[in-house]
Formats: sequence, structure tokens, C-alpha cells
Amino acid sequence: MATLLPPPKRPKLYHGVAEPEPEPLKAAPNVVVQFVNEHDGTPIAPAVNLPANVAREGLEALVNQLRTKDDDEHVPFAFHVALPEEATKPNAPTRIVISKSIEVDVLAHTSHAFSEEDVLVVRCAPQSVFKVRPATRCSATLSGHSSPILCASFSPTGNLLATGSGDTHVRLWDLYTETPSHTLTGHTGWVLCVEWDPLERKLASGGHDGHVRLWDPKTGKPLGDAMKGHSKWVTSLAWEPLHLNPSTPRLASSSKDGTVRVWSTATRKLEYALGGHTASVNVVKWGGGGLNGHGVLYTASSDRTVRVWDARGGKQLHILKDHAHWVTTLALNTDFVLRTGPFDHTGKRPLSDEEAQALALKRYTALVSRTPELLISGSDDHTLFLWSLFASSNAEPGGGKTKPLTRLTGHQRQVSHVAFSPDGRWAASAGWDSAVRLWDCSGAGQLGKFVATLRGHVGPVYRLAWSADSRMLVSASKDATVKIWDLKTYKIKADLPGHTDEVYCVDFVADKVVSGGRDRTVKIWKN
Repeated sequence: MATLLPPPKRPKLYHGVAEPEPEPLKAAPNVVVQFVNEHDGTPIAPAVNLPANVAREGLEALVNQLRTKDDDEHVPFAFHVALPEEATKPNAPTRIVISKSIEVDVLAHTSHAFSEEDVLVVRCAPQSVFKVRPATRCSATLSGHSSPILCASFSPTGNLLATGSGDTHVRLWDLYTETPSHTLTGHTGWVLCVEWDPLERKLASGGHDGHVRLWDPKTGKPLGDAMKGHSKWVTSLAWEPLHLNPSTPRLASSSKDGTVRVWSTATRKLEYALGGHTASVNVVKWGGGGLNGHGVLYTASSDRTVRVWDARGGKQLHILKDHAHWVTTLALNTDFVLRTGPFDHTGKRPLSDEEAQALALKRYTALVSRTPELLISGSDDHTLFLWSLFASSNAEPGGGKTKPLTRLTGHQRQVSHVAFSPDGRWAASAGWDSAVRLWDCSGAGQLGKFVATLRGHVGPVYRLAWSADSRMLVSASKDATVKIWDLKTYKIKADLPGHTDEVYCVDFVADKVVSGGRDRTVKIWKN
């Protein structure tokens, strides 16, 4: 008997249509790529010829192989290609970030600025070795304040949070348990600013009553009486950097009365007052560099000037008069390392003041060895200026000018806040025009070059904060939302709605975001 063959297989039908033929794999073109250092534009290795469809991870592995460094550490890199001048549209990003491969991101880019015949200059920016996870959900809503929350600040290690409110109280929150730990009472007016000292031993607060108070965060008790002297409310506070004074850092307070007062925190007495501004001093920053590295105070005022003072005796060094309206915000590219002092992502605690000072100094010098201490001032004239007033000892020459390096224009309304990323490579500015603008301050080519506009808010953006790895930015707005931005795509990475009214303050530590505002609640957001 002949063997019966099994019946033929039924052909697969997709909605009545036969299965499509599998597409043949497209051959990827080869491109010549020159990898250069983002910081100074020097080639990392000779140009290499490689397939355009190599994934971004493959490019990273290749660059790590090509680097002639002795250390075996694998460094994560971000890659981008600068768009030529003629191909950039107004208000569109000025660079193409390579997130998938050169073929997908660069050759197929809508500007058609590059072809496979070109030598592609790919800029490589080393990223931090740790990665912060984006917050996606609200893990706690903490009520307690009976008035809008005006300021919020994480402690340098990120274990504690301080918030100041219109109910005249400062509250401390424990972030492990997400519960209130202490209520600090003493101010007789709104609490307008709170600042931690870099070793987390003291908390300073400034109020509408013109008083500056010091608190012990462990017990929640005041350290002595209020420091009185200002005749109007306190607008901002700044601690002396840890690497200059580890045991008893001084505190500077600026006020609506047009003065800045520098207090000794050991005796709680006034060391000196800085007069000279003819209107409200809106913000004070304490820089770590200056003449001979003794520290320097930057103050911005409603008299349209930024003034620079020697922190040792209060001598005035410079008056910067380029703004045409009130100067409302300042940022230093060293802000993050000065604020966190000796604490980095490894979580080690220094055992003594000397060790803490050495660690803080090491982190500070590592940052200013790339670019000197930069200052950005933002104003109600819709613009920002970038300054480099002191050439750092081992950075490239050209620092130390009393003229601005560049003017950052593009905001359509007043600038409300400006913040440098922790690695000092980026600056972000927020405005009343509902936009956040991103600027490149890495020192490759033109400092302060416009990169992209982040659009998505439908109300003025009040505050910005960066993640510790400089890969994400979070913004708080009048539209009652907090948004986390992805700096690869320049789009929203996570939208965090939940507040029922304007959000006045936001801060980012580890992978937690905290926000507070007019609805009187503190929200903690997590991954």
C-alpha cells in the first residue's frame, strides 16, 4: 500500500490576505566617523569607517576601546552631531542626539544636512557612572503646612527635607519613612528661604520678618536666638563652601533692604554687611573660587546690577551692569558640588572635618579644572548673561573678564529661574513664557550655545532642578504640574500631575523628586 502524504498545510491568512514575504535585510551604508571630545573638540582617535547601523551601545563600546586611558573603567558616553548653521531652524534644536544609531538619527534626520559621503564629527560627552531613575508616581502626599509652601530643600545627603511656608513654620520631613519629623517655630512672618549647611549639621531659614534663624535638624530646636539686622524681608541665603571653612562655615543673607549680611554661625554675630546696591538684593551666591581661591560672593539686585565681593573682608571686586531690568536669579556651575560638599553618589560619610574638606575640595577642583567657575544671571529683561570672572588656575586662559562671555536670548518674557547641571555642562532657564530653554556650557566651541526649547507647560515655569547624573531636568509651574524632561529627545519623560494649584518649589535628590506649592501639600515622587 502506497504511503499517504500528510495533507498540505493550510496557508496562514492575515485578515484574508496571504502572509507577506519576509523583507530582505537592507544593507547599511558605511560612514566615516571622527569621534571628538565634547569639552575641547580634540579627536579621541583617528577617523574610523563603520556601518551606519551600529547601535549607540556599540558606539559607546568602540569609543571606550579607542580611548588611550590606562584606567579600565567603562565610561558611559552621550553622542551628538552639531547641525550646520544653514540647516538650523529658529527655535529648533541645534544638535542631533544619537539615541539609536547614526543611520536612524543622523542620515534620516528631517534636515537632510548629512549624507553618507560626509565625514561625521560625532561629539562624545562622558556621562556620570551612575544613573538616576525617573520618578513616575506620587509615593506620598504630606499635609501639615496651613499656608502655601514657598521653599523646599533636600539636605546634602538626601535623608531629610526642609520646607518653609507662609504659616511661619519650617517643617522637617524624614524621607526614609516619608513622615514629618519636626516643626520649627520661631519666625513671625512667611518663611521665604531654607538652606542646609554642606555637612547637614545646621539648617538656616530666612523670613518675611527680616530674621535669619539657625536650627539643629536632629532635635528640631533653634540654635540660639534669631539673627536680626535686616530692616526688610530676607530674599535668599548662602552658606560658605565647605572646602574653605569645614568647621564653622559662615552664612550670607540678602534682603529687600538692599544689603547683604554675612554672619558667623559660631557666635551668631554679624561679621560684615555689604552695602552698595540701591534696591532689593534678590539673590546671593557664595562661590568657591575668587582671588587666590578664598571664596567670593555674587549678589544680584533690582538695581539692574550684579556685584561681586571678596568673601574675606567684603571688598567689592566688580560691578556688572549689562542687564536692562531687575536681576532676579543667579546660578554657578559649581552650585551642586558646593551644596553637597563631601557627599557623592557612593554614599560614604567622612569621619572628620579635615576628611570632609579634602573630599569637597577634590570634587570642586575636578569640576573647575575643565571650565573655570561660571556665573549665569537671569533678568526681567527676558535675557541671561554668562560670565567667567576669575580664570581658574589650571583651566584654559581667557577666564577672568568683567564683560559677559555671551548673552543668552530667546525667552519671550521674564526669566524666573536658571540652574546649572551638576556636571556643569548644561544650564537650563525657566521663564514666564511657559518654556524651559537649554544651553550648552561645556566649553566645546561657543560657551552658552542654545541647544533646545522644552515646551509642554501651559503656565509660567517657576523652578527647575537637575537630577544628580545631569541626564534629567524637572520643572515646576503655575499650571499645577511637575514635569521631568528627557535630554536625549528634548521631550517630556514623565508628567507628574497631582497638585491642585500652582507649584512654587521643586527639588531632586537620588531618585526622589519633591514639590510643594499653593495647595499646602508636599508631594514626594518616586520611580
